[in-house]
Amino acid sequence: MIAGLESLRQRHVLTLPTVPAAVRVARETAEQVLAEWHIGAHHPTVGPALLILAELVTNSVRHAAPLSTQLTVVYAARRDRLVVAVHDRHPYLPTLYGARVGSDGGGLATVMELTLGLGGTAGVVPDEDGKGKTVRVALPL
Repeated sequence: MIAGLESLRQRHVLTLPTVPAAVRVARETAEQVLAEWHIGAHHPTVGPALLILAELVTNSVRHAAPLSTQLTVVYAARRDRLVVAVHDRHPYLPTLYGARVGSDGGGLATVMELTLGLGGTAGVVPDEDGKGKTVRVALPL
C-alpha cells in the first residue's frame, strides 16, 4: 500500500504494466470504483479527477517504463476527500508546483491547475530506497 492512505476508509489498489493501455484501464477502473462508492459521474470533482489520473498514469508510461515495468494506482476516499496516487519505480521526482504548460511539465501543469482550482493538494513522495516515487493528488468532495 502507498503510505499515508491507510486512514481513508475506502481504498482500491490496481497494479498495471507500464504500457499505454494502462491509461484507459486506470480511468475505467476509477469510474467503476467511484460508482461503487456512490460518487456519481456528475459530481464536480469526478471529471477533473479522471483527467488528473490519466495525466499521472500517462507520465509513468512515458517516462518511467524503461526502469519500471509496472505502476500502481491507488484510489482512496472518505466522505470529504478523494485521493488518487500513482507509483512507479523511476527515481526522477517531478516538480509539481511551478510546472508550466509548454515545458516538460505540460501535463503536470494541467494536473496542478485542476488540483489547485478545486482546492486540492498534490505531492511527490520518494520511495525509501530512492528508486521510485508516488505522485499523490487529494481533492475535496
